[in-house]
Amino acid sequence: MNATENTAAQAPGPTVNHRPGSRRRPRHHWLVPAGLIFLTLIPIIAGAARLTELTGGATITPRNERFFASPVPVVTHIISVTVYSLLGAFQFTPSLHRGRRSWHRTAGRILIPAGFLAALSGLWMALFYALPPSDGLLLLILRLVFGSAMLVSLILGVLAITRRDFAKHGAWMTRAYAIGIAAGTQALILIIPELLTGPPDVTSRAVLMGAAWVINLAVAEYVIRRGWGTPKMGA
Repeated sequence: MNATENTAAQAPGPTVNHRPGSRRRPRHHWLVPAGLIFLTLIPIIAGAARLTELTGGATITPRNERFFASPVPVVTHIISVTVYSLLGAFQFTPSLHRGRRSWHRTAGRILIPAGFLAALSGLWMALFYALPPSDGLLLLILRLVFGSAMLVSLILGVLAITRRDFAKHGAWMTRAYAIGIAAGTQALILIIPELLTGPPDVTSRAVLMGAAWVINLAVAEYVIRRGWGTPKMGA
């Protein structure tokens, strides 16, 4: 092999063609967590307002008296959902899965307990808080169904990671996350009829909120089947 051939053999390849792609790809990957964070902003802001209301001595009304009577579940839910939504969004960034395993494991060890707290506190509130005037039996049933589905998904995700089954772990955690951030989708869906015709009635509101959970799970299944940035929370 002559000097020219030796130099060509040691060359890393056509770096001119790879550099533009390597610069654009991280930006593209960050669009997913940015979009997820944007989706959760409305419920996060609403949760922050609720915490301010509870700690600031706001006037007790029929809409908020259940929270003042038993603040621990709602405070737990707001904090855990906020952590779960924001930190979980970054688990869909493939660049954070490569070469940063310690960060990924640390994030997973925060996300899994936060997810369990969010699901359990949500179920507790659905079961034991008095129904506000805007809710009804149908919405209560939907909350129990999807809250239980989130809890089961988290459990199956944890069991999968104990078996080192990363694919199933990521799939179940994706489903759990989709259910956990449905409040953002619900806010976007509910704002349409409110702007057009005013607040929906009890039944219409329940149907629209249920549709948001279904939409999120449908997107999650699509992401799982395509294998796009499926998270391995706790891996």
